[in-house]
Amino acid sequence: MKPELILAAGLLALGLSACGGSEAPAADADHAQEAHAAQQPHDDDEHAQREHGNEAGHDEQAPQSTRIPDAIARKSGVVVAAAGPGTIADEHDVQGLITPREGRVARITARYPGPVRSLRANVGDRVQAGQALASIDSNLSLTTYSVSTPISGVVLARNASVGEVAVEGTALFEIADLSTLWVDLHVFGADASHLRPGLPVTVSRMGEDSGTQTVIDRILPGTATASQSTVARASIANPDGLWRPGAAVRARVTVEQKPVALAVPLTALQRMDGQDVVFVRQGDTYLTRPVRIGQRDARRMEVLSGLKPGEQVVVEQSFLIKADIEKAGAAHEH
Repeated sequence: MKPELILAAGLLALGLSACGGSEAPAADADHAQEAHAAQQPHDDDEHAQREHGNEAGHDEQAPQSTRIPDAIARKSGVVVAAAGPGTIADEHDVQGLITPREGRVARITARYPGPVRSLRANVGDRVQAGQALASIDSNLSLTTYSVSTPISGVVLARNASVGEVAVEGTALFEIADLSTLWVDLHVFGADASHLRPGLPVTVSRMGEDSGTQTVIDRILPGTATASQSTVARASIANPDGLWRPGAAVRARVTVEQKPVALAVPLTALQRMDGQDVVFVRQGDTYLTRPVRIGQRDARRMEVLSGLKPGEQVVVEQSFLIKADIEKAGAAHEH
């Protein structure tokens, strides 16, 4: 072959090689785009599934109920009661002092002066009307006479000793009938304007929750000099002698009672996740029920929403139901 023909063939081969090299990458790029397009829906599906999974996990709530067999609930002290109409009281808390009733305290004195021969009662003793408490030698008649109590009651004070001279008119004993006592309630400021005879009062010893029921007998016309308070006086029975004169007490005066459509005891109320809740029993299941609370007093609260009349609400040991639900929630999170 001639040299010029060999050169032409080489140039042609070189051109074809160059042309083929430029078309191959383009074909590869087109194939990559098609593969990416084919893969994209699959990737989007996986992304959507991941998003859905995250949302589902976020929306999943911890348990808001618990199941407790009736026998276990009763053994734990859980008590339920039907929600229904009730009254909310406007109450005022005050303090007071126990005092003997006027006319039921006797001061036992010597009729004639003379030395005390004997004493027959001590402080705290219960005595009966007509019972002799002491004997005294009269300096006037030079005879011995007895001193008796005109009323039945308890010896509050004894101001005599055997051998000392009893002075005429000086009290030897102080006897009080403590079967009924007065409670003087000290009321300050604007609260005094709400008081009137006949209002219900619950009187309790300091540190005790239970108390005795009574009513205001009268509002004294003056004020207590030391405290400048208005004094409302009530009577309480004292058959067992546990109320003692001079003891401080606390009292709750009910000024007004307002009827409400739906009320439950305060013992039913708990807080969960920043909400006021009660627990409703349905069979052996106890459900968390968020509620909106209206007025309340020391024992009951008005329920404005979240509860229906007749539903069985836990009114005792509600904190046990709360603890059981929270325990179930903690186990669910793990």
